[in-house]
Formats: sequence, structure tokens, C-alpha cells
Amino acid sequence: MALNPLGSNPLGGAGPGTAPGASPSAPAAQRRAFLASGTGLAALGVAAAAGAGYLLYRPGNDRQLVFGTLARAMQEVERLAGAAVQPLAPATAWNWSQTLEHCAQSIEFSLRGFPAPRSALFQNTLGAAAFNVFALRGRMSHDLAEPIPGAPALDASTPGASAALARLRQAVQDFSVHAGPLHPHFAYGALDKAQYEQAHAMHLANHLSAFDAGG
Repeated sequence: MALNPLGSNPLGGAGPGTAPGASPSAPAAQRRAFLASGTGLAALGVAAAAGAGYLLYRPGNDRQLVFGTLARAMQEVERLAGAAVQPLAPATAWNWSQTLEHCAQSIEFSLRGFPAPRSALFQNTLGAAAFNVFALRGRMSHDLAEPIPGAPALDASTPGASAALARLRQAVQDFSVHAGPLHPHFAYGALDKAQYEQAHAMHLANHLSAFDAGG
């Protein structure tokens, strides 16, 4: 899931899944304090400018899907997996199996740690601002052929996607039952579980938008 400005609870409010009147999580409070400062607002502007190309770029055939939860995203995964799924060129350069594997990697790394995270300074400034812009918009935009930094290379030669699909299903299940702390996102930094679910759902939406069921 590459960094590009767009993501959760922009300039205030409790994160997704926070009950009215409840105290915000520590990461959410830190983001609010940062963004309320002059430095935070400046960083938000820099992040938005840096991602303007992604925000304005809409490749042909991109379906612009939006999912609020992983369960909803997986419904679309299963629909496509049960059909003659087809990539919508030029929206993606990866095949279906690579895409599922990449999305599984992202969820797995949130549970065990990303291999090559950005610096804490980056995560707490541009990364935090980017996530907030993505969440405000309700979807993310990023290079659909950009691997997660430090992740094992995706296998482009796999003829079928059954193994990748099983891996993604398992990753989603592991995330749903996970009750312990989550590792910081390599770019966005510390996220609570509700924010991480939103990040993963937006990531899947962006990739699945580049595929559809064949006629």
C-alpha cells in the first residue's frame, strides 16, 4: 500500500468505529494535535501536493470501488474469484494472483511488522497527513504496480490464483480475530484496529477496481 495523500479522519473527530463520547485512541489524538499545529497543516499541504498526480489520475476502466469494511471488500473478491475475472487494462500491470498476494502481504504485515518502514518522522508528518486525506475522501489512489517496500517479490508466473486467494482469506481472518497490538503501517504510522481495517479496505478497493468479471 504505497503512500499517496488520502485517508481517515482528517482534522479531528474520533476514528472509524469510535463510539460517540468515547476517548479517541492515542494515535488519533496525536494525529489531531499534529494536524492542528502549523507544522501539521503545512505537512498536509505538502502531502496533498505530492499526491496530486494520483488524485487527479484515473486510468481507463478503473471502477472506483469504495468499501467501508474488509467483509464488504471480500464479498467483491469472492464475486470476482467465482467468475472469469479479467484485468481492466491499462488500470493494472499485475495479474489476479499477484494482486491477491500483494493485498494479503499488506494485512499480514500489519500483524507482524512491515519489513522496511519509513522513518518515524515521515510516518508522523506526511504519512499521517496522507492517511487522513485518504480517509476523508473514502478511498485511496496509488500506483497499482508498486510493491510494499521490502516485501518478497510477487510471483508473476503462477498459472492459477487459488493459493493467493486462500492466503488473502487467511490474512483477513487472522486480522479479524487479532486482539493484540498492531504494527505501525510502513507509511501511515500507528493506526488503531478500526483505522487499519479502513486502510486495508481502501487498499483492496483500489486494486479490485482494476478488475471485473468477464463476459
